[in-house]
Amino acid sequence: MAQRIALVALAVAGVAACSRDRGITGPAAPLRRELSASAASAADAEDTPGAVYTLMNQVAANGGNAVAIFQRSAAGTLTAAGTVATGGTGTGSSLGSQGALALSDDGRWLFTVNAGSNDISAFRVSPAGLSLTDRHLSGGTKPISLTVHDNIVYVLNGGGSGNVSGFTVGSDGALAPIPGSTRPLGGAAVDPAQVAFGPDGRWLVVTEKNTNSIDVYSVTPDGVASGPTPQAPAGAGIKPFGFAFGLRNELIVSEAATGSASSYTLGSSGRVTLVSGAVATHQGAPCWVGVTKNGRFAYSANAASGTISGFAVGTDGSLSLLDASGVTATVGPGNLDLALSVNGRYLYQLRGSGPITALRVESDGHLTTLGVVGNMPGSVAGLAAR
Repeated sequence: MAQRIALVALAVAGVAACSRDRGITGPAAPLRRELSASAASAADAEDTPGAVYTLMNQVAANGGNAVAIFQRSAAGTLTAAGTVATGGTGTGSSLGSQGALALSDDGRWLFTVNAGSNDISAFRVSPAGLSLTDRHLSGGTKPISLTVHDNIVYVLNGGGSGNVSGFTVGSDGALAPIPGSTRPLGGAAVDPAQVAFGPDGRWLVVTEKNTNSIDVYSVTPDGVASGPTPQAPAGAGIKPFGFAFGLRNELIVSEAATGSASSYTLGSSGRVTLVSGAVATHQGAPCWVGVTKNGRFAYSANAASGTISGFAVGTDGSLSLLDASGVTATVGPGNLDLALSVNGRYLYQLRGSGPITALRVESDGHLTTLGVVGNMPGSVAGLAAR
């Protein structure tokens, strides 16, 4: 009995670390460290510039929700470039999710949740920055995560019993609800964490922490979802949280309660099949996951340890730690999300006090810290990069 109580306490602590209330009323102190000029110059030839986005997630009294924009240099370092209002409001505290922002496949559109006003926002992405094109009710309450494939957006609503709901995106950036697309989750009070399309857009996946379940929905070509089909992950009480897909329909899932990660394949019938079960990170509360564009490496942000764990991903989807200790990079406490640049060369990690750490992905999967930048409130949520 004592051992069981200890395991339950560990599970609760792990998930709490992923969802800790970090709401504050003012911005965090600025923090910025950069590469030397010579090192940055050498790296400049490796890439073209881009941008990184995060969500302020503030309540109306503190200015409402807004996207914070960071210009990404060719060397991967970031420079703050202001904010653009979403038109909605946030919650002022952690959303306990992955994917509060999402970029379209072609990088032309950015979508965000407004968890405090129960709606989502769409932005056109251009060299000049972001321009708001539409804002629409999310089809439920407290939207916490969203995903996009081609011109279809799905949002995960975490309030009440929760649901997923779909929208089409017009050529002008307008959002239109898809009739019949709103579907329930696997049950009531499931505490969902993320929604994401599979690589071909035929399947939609949701992780549920309270029910220890991975939900799979089938999606028709016109965007109508059906389901869910709840599927049990690798072990009991693991609390599946964030996830990301690899090149060959591999599904890499973090397991906050047990400090581990597992990999699956998503088959043509929508079934998930275990490949590597409960690979220990030896770190506390791995919650957010990113996979490089070439599919060779995966990373988990470990909320309770202030670290990032790196994994090699085999051609069969198997996972193995890059470092026996599970520490591929130390970034500081309060991890909140991960995002990789469009070419997979740079990894960005968001912390609860606002700063973003920029890291270069080396050829062997190890990470080199490039700098830390940020002056944002502790309510920040989500990360997207191009």
